[in-house]
Amino acid sequence: MTTTMRTTATKPPPAKRIPMTSLRKTALVAGVFYLITFISIPTLALYGPVKNHRDWILTSGSHTGILVGGFLEVIVALAGIGTAVTLYPVVKRQNEGVALGFVTARVLEGAMIFTGVVSLLSLLTLRQDLGGTAGANTAALVTTAASHVAVYKWTFLLSQTLMPGINALLLGSLLYRSRLVPRVIPVMGLIGGPLLIVAVFATLLGQHSSVGGLAALPVIPVAAWEFSLGVWLVVKGFRPSPITAEMTAASAPLAYQDVAV
Repeated sequence: MTTTMRTTATKPPPAKRIPMTSLRKTALVAGVFYLITFISIPTLALYGPVKNHRDWILTSGSHTGILVGGFLEVIVALAGIGTAVTLYPVVKRQNEGVALGFVTARVLEGAMIFTGVVSLLSLLTLRQDLGGTAGANTAALVTTAASHVAVYKWTFLLSQTLMPGINALLLGSLLYRSRLVPRVIPVMGLIGGPLLIVAVFATLLGQHSSVGGLAALPVIPVAAWEFSLGVWLVVKGFRPSPITAEMTAASAPLAYQDVAV
């Protein structure tokens, strides 16, 4: 008798994908929101014709740059609020009062950004309705346009320059103490935040004529802190800490119930 033996390769069962935990989702969403806040950088160029030419309202031509810039800043305002709302359930376990202050600061920042955008969009409406008007109205239009631009510049100083410094102190202190991310990341914010605040108040008190000079230097570490935080949260998530352990333990019974059902 001839026995034919066939060897069949046994394929290992496909590896099951590890589900993303709620903490990982929170870190990912917050990181994405932080990275989105950088999309407003092109507005520095898009708003150039409006901010640098006093007679822009009297000219004719495309105003797409103003609309695009306003749209980008609206997204930035909403994303900024999103960072605080997303991180609040986690960082409040370190200090609820400071965490609530961070949310409030982000909402205030977003409100001021909206105010600046409305100012420029109102200027755009004036240009469309009254631009090119000659005669006695010309001087009035230029003056009105200058006031709208001034409103935008001051709201930009308070919203996108002062508030990031305050946010860096609030969130940076929470993350430094909780060790949810490497400490070198919040340290950048804790160093740059006070410098940025001092630079803004120096501008307010007339010690410097524009944000582009003195206040521009502390912007670098604050921007580096926010960007590195966004990248870390997207790529790595929260580091193991007493806070993450507590949240994982609190959600474990719920996860067990879901599996049992």
